[in-house]
Amino acid sequence: MVPAQWYLMLSAAIFCIGLFGILTRRNALLFLMSVELMLNAANVNFIAFSLQWGNVTGQTFALFTMALAAAEVAIGIGIILVLYRNFRDTDVTKATTMRW
Repeated sequence: MVPAQWYLMLSAAIFCIGLFGILTRRNALLFLMSVELMLNAANVNFIAFSLQWGNVTGQTFALFTMALAAAEVAIGIGIILVLYRNFRDTDVTKATTMRW
């Protein structure tokens, strides 16, 4: 059986990759993918602790997190489409030019 520390290390690596993507990318689609990586890292943690403690609470939380991620993607894609329609680019820094 694989120890829980391996899952936690994997989760930390995935979370760091997602955080790096959020901090360095300006493309809205890559930004959204980085947020999904961070949510998946949280899911790996939930599943690892569920496996370690022998209950299904972590798996239930992971399932709810996946539902939240699906809703977030649906709203995010809508925002990206509006951003592309208005600016002909998915660069998130151009949206700051929308001042009143």
